[in-house]
Amino acid sequence: MPKVAQLLARAGLHLCATTVGRMLKAKTPTPKLTESPATQVGTNELPRAVTANRPDHVWHVDLTLVPTGSGFWTAWLPFSLPQRWPFCWWIACIVDHLSRRVAGVAVFRKQPDSRQIRGFLAKTMRENKAKPKYVICHKGPQFWCKAFKRWCRHRKVRPRFGAVGQYGSLAVIERFIRTLKDEGLRRVLVPLNHRKMRTEVGAIIGWYNTYRPHSWLGGRTPEERYRRITAACRRARWEPRPHWPVGRTENVAWPTLARPGSQRIPLFPPDRWT
Repeated sequence: MPKVAQLLARAGLHLCATTVGRMLKAKTPTPKLTESPATQVGTNELPRAVTANRPDHVWHVDLTLVPTGSGFWTAWLPFSLPQRWPFCWWIACIVDHLSRRVAGVAVFRKQPDSRQIRGFLAKTMRENKAKPKYVICHKGPQFWCKAFKRWCRHRKVRPRFGAVGQYGSLAVIERFIRTLKDEGLRRVLVPLNHRKMRTEVGAIIGWYNTYRPHSWLGGRTPEERYRRITAACRRARWEPRPHWPVGRTENVAWPTLARPGSQRIPLFPPDRWT
């Protein structure tokens, strides 16, 4: 319910989560995120956990598979399909920890090696004109090798590896991958053409960074948090409830502007939520 309320707030309609819940007749409330940013960063040891203090301070890097047809069959022969094009695409993505902004994405026909991943990271650094201090990744062959560690040491980037088999060790980028698949690629026909696939993924990333609000960010989008823009859900919006208190909303004093028909417009100072 909070996500629906945040989307309506960005569109200019002020409704709280409980009102949306009653409208949709929800039986169970949406669980709230309670873990801190420090616990979401995967590390082998708790004292070595890193926390993002600024944008482009900590990057998460991961790989995922996207099937092109009816999905993967089974893991054994002769019913299994090769994990490469034309049966699936390999997608590499980089997510900024503080803002949840997707810094870069790449589409491969087969599983990329360490050289391709290093090239992808270097290209993302050039395009964003930024270099992270930490890179959070898993212990795959692309990252857990001497070449990748030497590349990071040469560029003064510290690699951190998620704990094997520990739930939530790479929660930030795994949550983005779930959104990429559930809200994006599973709602379209995955193309077989490499150029069209990159265009499709780029459109989803543009929507994710610019328009999709995040509960962890307080309803802001990744671009708003990354560039420190006033959140659209905190601007003036319509108040359709005639009996809602004019002077107070959710224990915060928000001035409103009366309209005909007992509807009011809450007016938010633009510098209050920055």
